[in-house]
Amino acid sequence: MDLLNRVYETVRVRFDEEICFLQIHRPEANNAIDARLVSELTDALIACEASAKIVVLEGLPEVFCSGADFKQIQGRFDGAGDYEEQDPGLLYDLWHRLATGPYISVAHVQGRANAGGIGFVAACDLVLSDDKASFSLSELLFGLMPACVLPFLIRRIGLAKANYMTLTTQPVSARQAKEWGLVDACEENIAGLLRTHLLRLRRLNKQAIVRYKRYACGLADALEAARPMALAANVEVFSDPANLEKISRFVTAGKFPWEGQ
Repeated sequence: MDLLNRVYETVRVRFDEEICFLQIHRPEANNAIDARLVSELTDALIACEASAKIVVLEGLPEVFCSGADFKQIQGRFDGAGDYEEQDPGLLYDLWHRLATGPYISVAHVQGRANAGGIGFVAACDLVLSDDKASFSLSELLFGLMPACVLPFLIRRIGLAKANYMTLTTQPVSARQAKEWGLVDACEENIAGLLRTHLLRLRRLNKQAIVRYKRYACGLADALEAARPMALAANVEVFSDPANLEKISRFVTAGKFPWEGQ
């Protein structure tokens, strides 16, 4: 398997027959999203198109994905560090691959999924979580918005509930997320839950999966239509110097925008 021979810095890969497990692995950055992670996950998913029936996306036990890497974004404001400008279109297209690719994408969620982490969750065909997982959109606290996340989240749970998560910025429990449709199944024994689902999914034929995904995506093509507006909104909020200052202050002083000096 060619994918197993590729060396990634932010992603761990393992195969179990026709199931590919992709683990977001940036423990030093709380599993935050940077340009390298987007590039490496995209590369892995392209390789999976021919070789995998099922793609399982995982995080760390305490955090699935915490969203954008604020420490790297801080470099835009401070003019220092190793900040690398990230094209939001690449992340949007990565989520679009999870949603439309010729495989069953499964989000295996433990711990916290926040901000861009919700994009990964909402993009997947199936979402399995442990009962202690939490889901949140914190962007508005910093003057930002989940612009690229929302088309995928609305597709899953509808506009009203996506709006609630965006405006309140409060974490939603796994049980609540299941009631809303963001999570398909949650149990304390997440390993057993995943194993039970994979045993069933293994029986599906690759060609049947390809045909079904193509048909299902054709029924609702809103993701492609929403892309230009989502990217424009993302660029707008991440280009605002006031927002970048809030992010920089949070990184350097640990203070939220409403907290005093």
